[in-house]
Amino acid sequence: MAGWETVRFDDLESFPVGDDGLQWHPIRMRLGIGAFGMNAYTSEHVGGEVVEDHTEETYGHEEAYIVVSGHATFTLGGEELDAPAGTIVFISDPAVRRSAVALEDGTRVLAVGGKRGEAFEPSAWELFFRAKHFPPEEALALIEAADGYKVDELGYRYNLAVARVRAGRRAEAVEAFRQAYELDPERVAGHAATDARLDPIRDEVSAITG
Repeated sequence: MAGWETVRFDDLESFPVGDDGLQWHPIRMRLGIGAFGMNAYTSEHVGGEVVEDHTEETYGHEEAYIVVSGHATFTLGGEELDAPAGTIVFISDPAVRRSAVALEDGTRVLAVGGKRGEAFEPSAWELFFRAKHFPPEEALALIEAADGYKVDELGYRYNLAVARVRAGRRAEAVEAFRQAYELDPERVAGHAATDARLDPIRDEVSAITG
């Protein structure tokens, strides 16, 4: 092996995020990066999100955003920042609330992150999000393997239940849901109450959550 690899943005996988024309491009997964997280996001139209409104308090990550093409407006802790192509935005404090919207069609932002002073472990959100765009059995196989991912047991069991429902594995789905519920009954019951993905096992879910 040469010890290096290259890929063009246009050759990356692209998955829709919601219904607003935002596309997610999984770079870390494509290249097998193990030292830090890296993904890209493209908004198809002006006014669309290129960075969702969030903080990194859950994971404690520092993040850098690079506007690769187009033009964006960032909102950082309530302050607006004009960010044309070539702008680098570094957020050292995980508690800073951040978001960005596109000012031009096709605006693309590269996101890089990780936790200072700790070995990087990829979060399973990448796995769950990518899997839902695959055929049911293939998606379930990806989630059941979960190779190399930092797995939050509650989130993993819940998403495993959803994947098994989608693949028609009803009994196994119920068991995974039961395991998730036992870890945090209030949180899981609240989320499951409006989660249409669990409708095929709704009777069993109701029996578990009471």
